[in-house]
Amino acid sequence: MPDVESKPPRIVVTAPVSDALMDQYRAIAPGYRVDRFKDEVPNSVWGDAEVLFAGSLYPAPEQAPRLRWIQTMSAGFDGPLRRPVAQLNDITLTSVSGIHATAIAEFCLGMMLALNLKIPAMLDLKREKKWGRDDERFRPAPLRGQTVGIVGYGSIGRELARLCAALGMTVLAAKRDAMKPEAGDVFTLHEGTGDPAGDIPARLYPGQAVTTMARECDFLVVTVPLTDATRHTIDARVFEAMKPTAYFINIARGSIADEPALIAALQAGDIAGAALDVFSAEPLPADNLLWTLPNVIISPHVSGGFPEYAEAAGKVFAENLRRYVERKPLLNVLDRTRGY
Repeated sequence: MPDVESKPPRIVVTAPVSDALMDQYRAIAPGYRVDRFKDEVPNSVWGDAEVLFAGSLYPAPEQAPRLRWIQTMSAGFDGPLRRPVAQLNDITLTSVSGIHATAIAEFCLGMMLALNLKIPAMLDLKREKKWGRDDERFRPAPLRGQTVGIVGYGSIGRELARLCAALGMTVLAAKRDAMKPEAGDVFTLHEGTGDPAGDIPARLYPGQAVTTMARECDFLVVTVPLTDATRHTIDARVFEAMKPTAYFINIARGSIADEPALIAALQAGDIAGAALDVFSAEPLPADNLLWTLPNVIISPHVSGGFPEYAEAAGKVFAENLRRYVERKPLLNVLDRTRGY
């Protein structure tokens, strides 16, 4: 709470939220000055800022000596942590993890269906004006009865698990602490989604056992955050362990997979194909071999987008602001020792 002996501190909003949400923030925190800025924030404002709901504007560390908490608009912290002010250990950093669960889980399911039904091959035939009715590729096994392995069992992974289980698939998952299946205190945008108790997976693997899990999977889907510990987690050993009929899907961060190893596995037929929304370098360079591989679906890092994104992120900040004012634990706090 603000010091009553000084002028009220500021909550600075540089995120693109609605007037209605701004009114909500002011009602939640009546002891604060709550202001929104689009293009530039005056130094005098940064100097009084205690809380920042950050869009694209961040202060330099010396501009905001009173800053104590930054709410980001991203689910991951790898982007915000490039900002020097976010690297300060005495500043709490929170994300909007949870708002993407429905959009990205549905995207993953769409890619699973596209790969399983050979939709890219159908589009190739359309361009070539070929009928292809007798093509054996177009007689795939249904998803029911197949196995999906989810690397990272956060809000996205749990919602994907719910969707896949509803289709009759076997769900496996790998998470850092496999002995704690529960989701904990997390933000949920839509009621009835996800797997809060962690009951859906037939088996939970520890994070270091991804290779073992991969052997059982028809689809291996990566939803884990990028940290030093997860970088290149999906390497040649994982691809070698996968079935030659299995597919790889990555909607997390490109550097979680060893990209050269992935390309080699795709070229050699060690795996059947991949759907990739994220890459080690973005935009994906024109000379990257992934563009030329027929068994790869490429999308330009769009799996988490939806029309109400900014409004959903604003709701996370509203909940966290209420907790901040009431001195309760915030949601989605960065653990600086883990990097997420």
